[in-house]
Amino acid sequence: MAFPSKIKVMNPIVEMDGDEMTRVIWKSIKEKYYDLGLINHDATNDEVTVASAEATLKYNVAIKCATITPDEGRVMEFNLKKMWKSPNGTIRNILNGWTKPICIGRHVFGDQYRATDLVVQEPGKLMLVFVPDTSGEKKELEVFNFKGSGGVALSMYNTDESICAFAESSMNNAYQKKRPLYLSTKNTIMKSYDGRFKDIFQEVYETQWKSKFEAESVWYEHRLIDDMVAYALKSEGGYVWACKNYDGDVQSDFLSQRFGSLGLMTSVLVCPDGKTIEAEAAHGTVTRHYRVHQKGGETSTNSIVTRTCAQELISLGN
Repeated sequence: MAFPSKIKVMNPIVEMDGDEMTRVIWKSIKEKYYDLGLINHDATNDEVTVASAEATLKYNVAIKCATITPDEGRVMEFNLKKMWKSPNGTIRNILNGWTKPICIGRHVFGDQYRATDLVVQEPGKLMLVFVPDTSGEKKELEVFNFKGSGGVALSMYNTDESICAFAESSMNNAYQKKRPLYLSTKNTIMKSYDGRFKDIFQEVYETQWKSKFEAESVWYEHRLIDDMVAYALKSEGGYVWACKNYDGDVQSDFLSQRFGSLGLMTSVLVCPDGKTIEAEAAHGTVTRHYRVHQKGGETSTNSIVTRTCAQELISLGN
C-alpha cells in the first residue's frame, strides 16, 4: 500500500523515548501509521481503513483523528473516485462492536424530572419531612446542616405503582422481543431509593415472568449502572436495558451515537396497559437545517427515523 510523503512542518517535535515495553510500543506506533485522511482514503480505495481496523484488532489500542465522511460536495472538492462510506462505520464493523439491537427502557416518571430543588443562601438545617395521611407518626430526617453562604438542595420521589408498571412494561417488551432484560441502578449508594427499584423488579419477575422467560431461554438480571455501562460497551448487543429516568435519558443518546446517529433511533412511549403508545423521532427539530430552509437554501436532513417511526406504528397496529 502506497502512502504519501510525510507532512512537512515548520517546527520540529522533541521526541523523548522510554524503556522496556513502552519503548517497543512507541517504536511500533511510528512504524505502523495509517493515514485515514480523505485523500489517502480515496487513493487506497478504502484499503487503509480496513488495514487500520485489522491492526487495531491485533494491537488492541488505536488513536484516531476525526475524519470526513464525504457527501456530493466533498466528492467534487477532493475529486474523489466515489462517495466513500464513513471510516467509523467500517472500523466498527471490523472491530465487531454491536451487531444486535439494544432497546433502552426509560422510566419516564419522577426522579430528577419531577424534583423540587432550591438554592440555599444562608446557614441552616435541611430537613426531609414525611407527614402521613393516617394517624401514623411523622418522620423527620436531617439531610444536611449548611454553613457559610449555603449551597443547593434537591428532593425527588417515585411511587411503587409507577415502578411496578415500569417493571411490567420492561418484562413484557423483553419477552416479546425474546431478549434478556437488565435493570441498572446505583443501589449500593441509594440503598432505599434505588433498592426499591431492584426489589420491585425482582418480585415482578419471580411472581409473573420467570417461567415465561425461561421458556424462551432469556433472563432478567439486575446490575449496577457502572457495571452495565461497561458491559454495554463490550457486548454485541441483543438485550433490553431498563433504566431509571435520568440514566435512560443519557444512555439512550450514548447508544444512538455508537450505532451511528441519533437520527437512526426511534423513541416509543409505552403505557402500562401495553397497548397505548406514542412514537416519535428521538432527535430534536433540526433547527439549524430549518433556518437554511427558511432562507430558501437546500438542506440534507436524515429522514430515516421518521419513516421508521411510521413503520413501527403500522407494525404495532397490526
